[in-house]
Amino acid sequence: MDIAGVSMALSQAKINNDVGVAVLGKAMDTNESLGDGLVKMLEKADMERSVNPKVGSNIDLYA
Repeated sequence: MDIAGVSMALSQAKINNDVGVAVLGKAMDTNESLGDGLVKMLEKADMERSVNPKVGSNIDLYA
């Protein structure tokens, strides 16, 4: 059995795993920030409805 070859293969597998974890972490951070933006957008829309409850409730289809 080639010890050096096995060692290199295990090292490469560890590097691949570390890169995958780092990419997943970045994706999770991006999704978290997008989720925060969505929550802020919904809160803003909810605030607009509380001030002007009639806004957006009717659509003029005959214009």
